Amino acid sequence: MTKQVAFLRAINVGGHTVKMDALRGLFEALGLAGVETFIASGNVLFDPAGGDARALEKKIEAHLQQALGYQVATFIRSTDELAEVTRYRAFPAADVEAEGHGLYIGFLAESPAEETVQKLLACTTAVDAFHVHGREVYWLCRTRFSESLFGGQRMEKTLGAQATFRNVTTLQKIVAKYTYG
Repeated sequence: MTKQVAFLRAINVGGHTVKMDALRGLFEALGLAGVETFIASGNVLFDPAGGDARALEKKIEAHLQQALGYQVATFIRSTDELAEVTRYRAFPAADVEAEGHGLYIGFLAESPAEETVQKLLACTTAVDAFHVHGREVYWLCRTRFSESLFGGQRMEKTLGAQATFRNVTTLQKIVAKYTYG
């Protein structure tokens, strides 16, 4: 059985510390079953809840806002969708696998307009390259993430939308652990 994954923005960064057992409890309080967390960066897995994923994202966001006192943007993908996201090749393997390079995948609530995609692509430098596919942004960083001049706030400003990013390795580990068959 496939799982759903809620990728949460602003969990255990910027002074917002949330214990994983407390985070699991917040999801269970919404009636979600099979709740698990995967590393302490805001990845919450649960059994499929049925219904509209966007409505569930909004319900989770409202619940977390009330419980934690700050906004937590939420982006839900099934583990099957996540498998497709990690298999997609936005950049040549040699670039992704080169020493010191990292690939990060950002989750958006909806696919950006072509004008927005072009605005992001115009930010490409020798260090940072971008590709948009559906509701995901692929970010190839040819240095340590912390050394890139292009950060999350600039990304959100360029996209005109909230996003949360994960290293592709983390996403591949989720897929390996929770995708069956």
